[in-house]
Amino acid sequence: MFAHALPFLLSFMTVPAIIIGGIYGGWFLALPFVIGWVLLPMLDRLTGLNIRNLDPRLTDRDLAWHRAVTLIWIPIQMGLILWSLWWLGTGSELTGWEVAFFALGTGVATGATGITFAHELIHQKPRWERLLGELLLISTSYGHFATEHVFGHHLTVGTPKDPATARKGESFLAFFARTTGGGFTSAWRLDAQRLARRGRPIWHSSNPFWRYGLGWLVFVIAAYLLAGWIGVGFFLLQSFMAIYELEGVNYVEHYGLTREYLGDGKFERVQPHHSWNASQRMSNWFLINLQRHSDHHVRPNRRYPILQHHGEEHAPQLPFGYAAMILLAGLPPLWFSVMDKRVDAWRAQFYPHIHDWSLYENGSIGREDVLAQPA
Repeated sequence: MFAHALPFLLSFMTVPAIIIGGIYGGWFLALPFVIGWVLLPMLDRLTGLNIRNLDPRLTDRDLAWHRAVTLIWIPIQMGLILWSLWWLGTGSELTGWEVAFFALGTGVATGATGITFAHELIHQKPRWERLLGELLLISTSYGHFATEHVFGHHLTVGTPKDPATARKGESFLAFFARTTGGGFTSAWRLDAQRLARRGRPIWHSSNPFWRYGLGWLVFVIAAYLLAGWIGVGFFLLQSFMAIYELEGVNYVEHYGLTREYLGDGKFERVQPHHSWNASQRMSNWFLINLQRHSDHHVRPNRRYPILQHHGEEHAPQLPFGYAAMILLAGLPPLWFSVMDKRVDAWRAQFYPHIHDWSLYENGSIGREDVLAQPA
C-alpha cells in the first residue's frame, strides 16, 4: 500500500514554498497561493477524475502508510509555525505587507493540509489520534471545531440547526459570518449538555474547552516570546487564513442541499446525496480524499483511503475541485450562476415531490421544532 499512499504527500509541497517565501520575501511569498489556487486546478484539468475505489474492508494495519501521512504532518506543522515565528523574531527583514502575506501563505498550509488532516484524525476511534487532531486545530485557533463537527454537524447537516450548511442564495461572506459564530456557540452548548448529563458543571476539568483555550494561549505566548506582537499578529493572521479555507470547504460541501423535513422536528437520515461530491484526482490527493464527502457523511469513521466514490446517480457532482470552487465562492454572481442551477437539478432528481422550497432556502422549515430538540 506504500505506492498508493505516496501521492497523498502532495500537500506537503506547500511547506518549502512557505519557507522560501519567508526567507526571500517579495513575489516568492505568492508561491503557496500559486500552488493551491492556480497549479492545483490546472493539474486537476490535466489529470481528470479518479473514480477508483479501494476495498472498504481494508484494516488499519493495511492502511499503515496512509495513517503515517497524517501523523508525519503534525510535527511538520508545529515546526513550520515555530520556525516562522523564530525567523520573524531573529533574522527576518520582511516589511509589514510581506509579514502579512507570509502569515496568509502559512495559513494556506495549516488550513488546506493541517485542518484537513485534523478532520481525519478527530473522527477516529483511538483517543490519541483525536487529541492530535485537536492539536492541529488549536494551532489555527479553531479547537472547538473538534466538538462541533463531530457531535454537531454530522447530526444536523442539511437542517436549520446546522451552521455549516450553506443555504441556496446565501453568499459566502454571509455564510462565513453565520458559521463562525454559530459553530462556536453550538460547540459550547454541546459540551455543556454532555457535562450536564454526567452531573458536572461547565467548568469541570473534562470540558474540552479547557484544552482548546489553554492550548491556544500557549501558542499565543510562544508567538509573543519568539517574535513579540508581530509574532502574535502573524499567528492570528495565519489562523484566519486557515479558518477561511475550512469554512470555504464547508460552504462548497453542502451548498443548497437539505434533508427532507418529516415533521415533528425530524428530518430524513443522511444519505450520499446530501453532500456535493468531487473526484478530481490531484485535489483528492492534495486533500486526502476530502472531496469524497458524500461517503464520509454516511460513514464518518471510515479512513480517507477507503472512502468511496459515488456517481451522479447517488450524489451531486461539483464541476471543479475544491480549490477552484472556493475561488468561485468569492465571486457571488458567478457562484450563483454556476451552482444554483445544479441545486435545482438536484432537487428535481432526488425530491420531485417537493414543490415549495422557499422555507428550505431561508432555513425556516421546522426551525422552531428543530431548535427545541437536544443535539
